Amino acid sequence: MNFNGLIFELTCGACPEQYDVYKGDLLVGYVRLRWGGLRCDYPDVGGETIYIHDFDGGLKGCFDSDEERDFHLTEISKALIGKLERELADATSRIE
Repeated sequence: MNFNGLIFELTCGACPEQYDVYKGDLLVGYVRLRWGGLRCDYPDVGGETIYIHDFDGGLKGCFDSDEERDFHLTEISKALIGKLERELADATSRIE
């Protein structure tokens, strides 16, 4: 799936629903929905958590609809793009 130019590769479709996220060949995120909690870590599992959403009902391990999935993965893509832009700006300022 492509959201804002990032590729979300489904790595587990059952509970938990999870994705690796790529910008080109570069891994930039890990997304997991488990026990009612949706999170995205940058750049991989165990990295900085840049998106969190808690759903009502603690047992939710996958999205209820395509619309719900599209909404949250779009929001996650925006958070990842923002993080990537900040990382680039920081790297550029260190060079200057």
